[in-house]
Amino acid sequence: MSILVQKFGGTSVATPAKILAAAGRAVAAKRAGNQVVVVVSARGHKTDELIELAREITDTPPAREMDMLLSTGEQESVALLAMAVQKLGEQAISMTGAQIGIVTDSTHTKARIRSISTERMRQALEAGKIVIAAGFQGIDDQFNITTLGRGGSDTTAVALAAVLKAAVCEIYTDVEGVFTTDPRLVPEARKIPRVSYDDILELSSLGAGVMHSRSIEFAKKYRVPVLVRPAYSDGEGTLIAPYGDDEDVVTGAALAKSEARVSLWDIPDRPGVMSLIFTKMAERKIPIDMVVQNVGAHGLANVSFTVEQDELAETLTAAQQAVEVLGSGTVQHGTNLSKVSVVGSGMQTHTGVAAQMFAALASAGVNIGMITTSDIKISVLVDRAQAETALQAVHAGFDLHREQPALPALGVQQPDDESDESEKAREERARDVVSRLASMEDIVVSQVEFDNDQSLVALRGLADVPGVAAAVFAANARAGVMVDVIVQNVSQSGHSHISFTVPREALDKSIEATRTAAAQWSGAELSHERDIAKLSVLGIGLRTHTGVGEKMFRALADAGVNVKMISTSEVRISTVVDRAHGEAAYKCLMATFGLKTK
Repeated sequence: MSILVQKFGGTSVATPAKILAAAGRAVAAKRAGNQVVVVVSARGHKTDELIELAREITDTPPAREMDMLLSTGEQESVALLAMAVQKLGEQAISMTGAQIGIVTDSTHTKARIRSISTERMRQALEAGKIVIAAGFQGIDDQFNITTLGRGGSDTTAVALAAVLKAAVCEIYTDVEGVFTTDPRLVPEARKIPRVSYDDILELSSLGAGVMHSRSIEFAKKYRVPVLVRPAYSDGEGTLIAPYGDDEDVVTGAALAKSEARVSLWDIPDRPGVMSLIFTKMAERKIPIDMVVQNVGAHGLANVSFTVEQDELAETLTAAQQAVEVLGSGTVQHGTNLSKVSVVGSGMQTHTGVAAQMFAALASAGVNIGMITTSDIKISVLVDRAQAETALQAVHAGFDLHREQPALPALGVQQPDDESDESEKAREERARDVVSRLASMEDIVVSQVEFDNDQSLVALRGLADVPGVAAAVFAANARAGVMVDVIVQNVSQSGHSHISFTVPREALDKSIEATRTAAAQWSGAELSHERDIAKLSVLGIGLRTHTGVGEKMFRALADAGVNVKMISTSEVRISTVVDRAHGEAAYKCLMATFGLKTK
């Protein structure tokens, strides 16, 4: 008998009628021959009401007591849903996180799950009961109630599905599934039938709001198929599984509207600088994105990165501390900015994707402030006033509105040709790492990749106007050059600097194409480095687990390796170094993350 986990969000249990409808789905699933666990959020706006009530008592409510208070929202929901199931003729038992045995750390309001007991749930399931579990909450070693923070009920549902080895985790929501982008901003957005863990991890962390990235981390770690379905209809929804639709080069586009840029100008270009910056941010649990370090000049470097607008004050304090330790440099920042991204696993094998995105933005008159890429995402920073225009432009530019095949049969799609052997090996390594985790939400770093066959091309002094990046990368695409890591930063003088890596064998073609494209901007300076190496740390949730970058760059600093460029994402952090240091850096990172060299 299969185990099925269903999760209903707050809007899906907001009224008695909706509670009965949710109960009806659970009962139907049980009568279809499944053992059923239902995870429930607090009803409607209940959590907001409790937060407001606390603020009427005090401006500074203790975190422990807030957890005690907020956990009551889910307790109300599970009790009501259990009553509804029993009214429909099936047995049910409601359980809090503590009663289930969800043990967390002691970080109140954003605790992480350490372990989950399955004994009590299995006993109830074997007795023929539907288990109604409170989402969003657990208990620490001292029996304090804890809550899991944003997206906590999704996290609970996927975590329970993982430990119970459920056939699928169904997430019922108020939308039809996962869309190519936010349909409220782009009406032409279409529902995606199937999407990979990696793509949805990136989309979630970059601003797509259907699923929280933390729950997808669980799904990817423990290979849980997740089906996002509408609560109000029998729509098929979107299946989140190891692999997505093979035909998609770009899966979707995301907008993070409230971003801020922090820049450290004229800091020393030497080993240890990035380690210090990442350490200062990790101390405050600040996840940074769009990390841009252009190739240094005259012994100095400029580093910029983005954070959520709400994190700006803390970030500026940390950045200023870093500059003081370094002994030189200045800190500047920019606000009223937004981040627009496209994501797709198909980017890894297609040239010209970046050029296509930049061309779409140029055609819409959108200027690009910063660029960062990974193997499956491209992000740009734009003025907030142009954010929606930019999102609409890239969505149209990749024809993301076009129809796709129907939802494949539920299950895990496996690679079936010899070219996918490396992917199979990568998954096997990841499973081995997960099997040895001491805590369920420990960081997973499963692999370090080493590529010493790359070269670097840099352009300085470019005009800061729409179309610059489009021209540069369109020229490289026409020349058949597969561009890898791209970063763009803005200098203090207002010019833009672009650096990117290409296969060493394609360097001469890239130089020629780039020189031709840059000729239209007077003052542009072209340079290159033939011998560089790229090192990539692969895992799950690497950007949001702030300690990964800190650990990576501290290890490189201790080994005396200077960092030239950086690319960050949820599944990969990459850095470019001198080729002469590549082998030593690779061995250093393998040892740092406890991995075995070949």
